[in-house]
This record gives sequence, structure tokens and C-alpha cells, in this order.
Amino acid sequence: MKKILKFLTGRAFVTGLLLAFQLFLLIAGILFLSQSFVYLNAVFILFSIAITLYIIDKKDNPMYKLAWIVPILLFPALGGILYFIFGKRNIAPKARRQMQKIAERLNRTAKADNSLLLKLARENEAAAKQAVYIQGCTGFPVCQNTYTRFLTPGEEKFAALIDELKKAERFIFLEYFIIEEGKMWNTVLDILTAKVREGVEVRVLYDDMGTINLLPAGYPKKLHELGIQTQVFNPFKPSLDIFMNYRDHRKIAVIDGDVGITGGINLADEYINAYPKHGYWKDSSLLLKGNGVWSLTLMFLAMWEYCTGKPEDCQKYRPRKQTEAQGYVQPFCDSPVDDIPVGENAYLNMLNHAKRYVYIATPYLILDNEMATALCLAAQSGVDVRIITPHIGDKWYVHETTRANYSQLLERGVQIYEYLPGFVHAKTMVVDDEFAIVGTTNFDFRSFYLHFECGVWMYRTDSVGEVLRDYQEMLEQSEAVTLAGCRSVPVYKRALRAILKLFSPLM
Repeated sequence: MKKILKFLTGRAFVTGLLLAFQLFLLIAGILFLSQSFVYLNAVFILFSIAITLYIIDKKDNPMYKLAWIVPILLFPALGGILYFIFGKRNIAPKARRQMQKIAERLNRTAKADNSLLLKLARENEAAAKQAVYIQGCTGFPVCQNTYTRFLTPGEEKFAALIDELKKAERFIFLEYFIIEEGKMWNTVLDILTAKVREGVEVRVLYDDMGTINLLPAGYPKKLHELGIQTQVFNPFKPSLDIFMNYRDHRKIAVIDGDVGITGGINLADEYINAYPKHGYWKDSSLLLKGNGVWSLTLMFLAMWEYCTGKPEDCQKYRPRKQTEAQGYVQPFCDSPVDDIPVGENAYLNMLNHAKRYVYIATPYLILDNEMATALCLAAQSGVDVRIITPHIGDKWYVHETTRANYSQLLERGVQIYEYLPGFVHAKTMVVDDEFAIVGTTNFDFRSFYLHFECGVWMYRTDSVGEVLRDYQEMLEQSEAVTLAGCRSVPVYKRALRAILKLFSPLM
């Protein structure tokens, strides 16, 4: 009873209720006007026709277009107006200009080394093209002399994070989608509090929607009282503003500018299997030491500057320690502000240049036409393409949508496995023993088009082999999905999956 009462009085429920009420009033008003005034109904229908033509002509993902065109055609008096309000995926011009200005200024300090690109091109032309693409879109250069260590499962990331936090002497930056009170966060918070007393600068940035039911009201004030600088990205408000849909899904930890950690693991107890939320939680992160950490520092400072509106002096947070390591490392970020799906395109580049195999782990498999085509083309070209998804989902409708994508891939030779112990939250791709990406980007529309994400692309680092070995261990604990099994699913469930797949771009 207490849990129900807590839920009904929680900010998420109250805010959602207010949003639903606003949406009800909007829809009811449109329907009333269209039914009461025949001329207005005609105007609404003509507007929907114009919107449909606009969508067809617009440069956008075909599946996203279809997901809107169908309801507009079914409800012409209503659909066009709803698309005009919610469907354009526009970020407010002021916010867009602010973010672009910050990114341009901070990226100028990244100082790309073009001689390194030439060196990479002599070693591997495909690798150089990937590095040029990422640098051109994000401003973050490819680096050498960056040590990397693959951290899996979450317990290993937790131990590494605690160890590095205790060594902090200058500053600690934490940016996470989810923070929840419990064993993991409380342990981290105790160290942060102690470090503040030692004179270390500590900043914490988290997404409001990601933590809305997990942290008590007024939590930033509590952290401020402990001496921890705190910012909340995009506070969730009872407003139909489409910007509420854009979330900070990044997970970044930077210690003294010399150590960085990113990947799928948030600061909550399910990520370290402190309790079984969806069976065994399989996740991963990447620890970096050396030159590449500077890019993660700039990503954090850019988001912090956007939240505060105050310019940052980045130079004082530069790394001071030198590291020697083999291979190439390129941290990168992705943002809905520039309308370029960098995370998806980085995956596509690796797929398109694969010669022997592509191994992917993702919690969600909700694909657009471009990604589905690339996966099928690679498999049909003789590349061993394998994807591991969870056997136990975290959200039933997302899990069913993931499974709705199996058949078309299996028919063209892509191999799909479900991880039997529980939930896979890792976002990894490893290719041909040479390339890997570890990051925060899922294989779904939200990560590709709506979230602020980050990741690390690697070429010939020791951790590429670590990602491969971990993937092979996951395969041993996974069950192959068969085409016969997909076709034996009851008709009603296949129909449900088809509907979910149609509207998956709007989830």
C-alpha cells in the first residue's frame, strides 16, 4: 500500500497526469471544433493533407515518416495538428544555437592532429575514413597513447570507479542518465563528500527524466549542501514541449583529466547485480587513461556549460599524465541538435567495411531501414553477423518490438541470440579482431535520433580483444533464435508486434 501511495504522489505520476490532462484538452478541443464547425473540419483536413505532403518531401527517416502518416490518414482532422506540435522533432532555436556555439568553442581546444590521420590512413584506409567521419561531425580527434580497459560486468566497473575516485587530487566530473540511492551511489557519494573536504572540485550532472522516480525531491540541494556542484539536465515539467523528449543518456566519469570511464553502466544497484531486477544484469564500460580522456572532459564541460549558461575555462582541466599504449582511440558524442546520427553512422561504417565478422550486443533492436539493410547486406555478403539481445526484457512492449525485428534479419542470414541469464544492457560492437565500439548508444530510434549519447571507437587496442572474448563468453550463455521459432509465434502476438514495429519510431 505504501508503494502505491508513494507512486501516486510521486513527481513522475503527477507530472504525467498533468501532461495527459493537457493532451486530453487539446484533442478534445480539436475534435469539438471539427465536429461543430464544418468549415473548420475542412480546414483541419486540408492542413493534414499539407502536413502529409510535407512529411513525404522532408529529409527524414522513412520509418519515422510512416509512423506519422498512418495516424494522420486515419484521423485527418486531428493527425496533422498533432504532428505539427509533436512530430517535427525540432529543438528550440535558442537551445540549438546555444549548444552549437558551446560545441564549436570547446571543440577548437581538442586540437586534431592531421599527421595522425595520415599515419592511420597508411595502416588502414577504412579506419582512417571512420576517424575522419567522427572528427568531422563531432570535432573530437583520433588519439594514440591512450590505455583502454574493458570493464564487465557492472561490478568490475564499480570497483574500478571506486579505486580511481579515491585517487582524485584535482577534480571529479560525473555525468549519468540514472542515479539511484543504494549501495553503488551511496558508496560513490561518501567518497565524493570526502574528496570535497580534501579540496577536490566535484561536479555531478544527471538527467531529470532518468532519475525522476529514483531520487527524492530537492536532491540537488542536498548535494550542494555537501559541497558538490550539481546540475540537472532538461528538468521534466508538465509541458507539451517536444524538447522534453530529448534526454542526456550519456555515462561519463572523469577523474583529474587523466582517467575516464564511459559505457552502459549507470550509478544504480541493478547495474552491479546488488539485486535481481531482470535476472542477471549484463553490462559493460570502458576505462581510458591518457590523451583520449580530454575528449570526454570536453563533452562533460559542454553539457555543464549548457545547463549553467556560464562559459567554462577548459584549459585548467587538461590531462597532466602521459600514457603509452598501442592502437588508436577516438571518443565521440552524438547529439540531436545537429540532425546527424553519428552513433548510428559509426556503427554503419564498421558494418560496411567488415570482412569476416560483426558481433553486436544491444538491449534493444529497434531498427530503421538503413541499419536493417546494412545488417542484411553484410550477412548476405558472407560476413558473420551476430547480435545478442536480452532473453528477459525490462519493458514488455520494447522487448516485443525487438523480437518483431528478428524475422527479417534471420531470413537474410543474420544470427540472433538471446542472453538466457537475464538482461543485456551492454552496447558493444566488435569487428574483425581490429575494431570495436563501447558506448551508450542502443540500436533503437531513441538513441540514434533523440538522445545525447557518447562512445569510444577503437582500432587495434588491447581492449578490442577483451570485447571479443567477453562476447564469446556471452554466446556460450545464449540461445540461438530460429526462423521457425519466429514463425510459430501465435498470430495475435505477431499482429501486436507488427503494430509496435510500425510505431516504434515514436516510442
